[in-house]
Amino acid sequence: MTTTQPPTGPPAPEPHGHPHGHSHNHGPAAPVSQHLRKVIAAVLIPFATAVLVGLVVLWPGGAPAHERTGVGFDRQTQSATVTKLEKLPCKDLNASQTPPNGDTSTAEGQSAQSRAEGTCGRATVKVTSGPDKGRTFTEIVQPDSPRQLRAGQDVVVAYEPKAPKDLQYSVTDVNRKLPMALLAGIFALAVVVVGRLRGVMALVALAVSFLVLTFFILPAILQGSNPLVVAVIGASAIMLCALYMCHGLTARTSVAVLGTLISLLLIGLLGSLFIGWASLTGNTDDNTGLIHGLYPDIDMSGLLLAGVIIGSLGVLDDVTVTQTSAVWELHQANPSMGWRGLYRAGIRIGRDHIASVVNTLVLAYAGAALPLLLLFSIAQSSVGTVANSELVAEEIVRTLIGSIGLVASVPVTTALAALVVSADRSGPGPAPAEAPTAPPSGTAPTAPSARPAPRRPSLAGKGRRRKT
Repeated sequence: MTTTQPPTGPPAPEPHGHPHGHSHNHGPAAPVSQHLRKVIAAVLIPFATAVLVGLVVLWPGGAPAHERTGVGFDRQTQSATVTKLEKLPCKDLNASQTPPNGDTSTAEGQSAQSRAEGTCGRATVKVTSGPDKGRTFTEIVQPDSPRQLRAGQDVVVAYEPKAPKDLQYSVTDVNRKLPMALLAGIFALAVVVVGRLRGVMALVALAVSFLVLTFFILPAILQGSNPLVVAVIGASAIMLCALYMCHGLTARTSVAVLGTLISLLLIGLLGSLFIGWASLTGNTDDNTGLIHGLYPDIDMSGLLLAGVIIGSLGVLDDVTVTQTSAVWELHQANPSMGWRGLYRAGIRIGRDHIASVVNTLVLAYAGAALPLLLLFSIAQSSVGTVANSELVAEEIVRTLIGSIGLVASVPVTTALAALVVSADRSGPGPAPAEAPTAPPSGTAPTAPSARPAPRRPSLAGKGRRRKT
């Protein structure tokens, strides 16, 4: 007959002061089994390798050079300061315009009357950068101009070397670098204060995203590479860097990466189908027209699709990470829950997320196109006419394709996460039996049969029995 000797020494303290066998600590999830890590690596390593190869093969080495046209953003600019501003009658500055036939019912007539009877500004502007630093010129500001200048204001001026000397410089915009830099600093400080190390990593990932966009995606498209391929490779590189830098090199993050990848592929397929079917050219405003004029080989519809993919990536990351974390926390709270139970619980969480995210996307696109929608409202166009115009149809297709990808990412990511955590062989199992404790000094040991059985949680395993 074998017996178990009671251990000597004081009883071991319970962790965190809890009398039961499992911890309430909500820290990082326990690592998954070696088998599952191998399965996830077998999927992600080839994908990451393909992204790296795509970056190397399509790396542009910089945007191609071209001769400046002087139109829109394609012109030389310098910094300047308004040193003096005089208010004078417009008729004294030869800036007046007589309304045609005296008619002031039109916008042109009202503008001409305002310039004839109003007060104009004569600004003296000093160039503060470039080869003509220190040079001054005069700018006439009309009373109906949307941009009114003031003395001491920093401005941006356009330079046209082929124009007559007196007309080479003109004010084109206000210099907003200081307030924008200050706002960016407040944003970065808020992220670091609230997010701490995770916030720092988020800022680093944001910088990496801008680097990929600036040095790979945009120059590669200008070099003539397929915009869709460039967008997929660039978005995948951004996704890998951002997710793993912000959330760590874990199985949980890897599941979010897989869910994001599948959703991006779905968005790409739907975008290719409906952008072609709806005959959307992507050339709908002055900026896209200028791009097409400078680089006629660029596929503008492909550029539109690339924008849809990149624009959806940020929200996709949020949805997939949230769903994966939710399933992991559900599994830790109830390790006995199977993958079906995890999936159902995760989907209930995801439905709330879908409603808010889709509404966010629609309102974001509507806000960006608000001036355009206002013009249609002024023209009293019908809803069908507005939706059928290419300007609005682009935004509708962009919104709906991105929203479909977001909706699909919830069940896809939830199912992947539920399968991974439920198939994990190293997950939380039955609680180990408690070792018998030694009686206090001077007290006779209690017989095992007379000792009351300790109260255990329902999920804990059975204690070890004495063998006789």
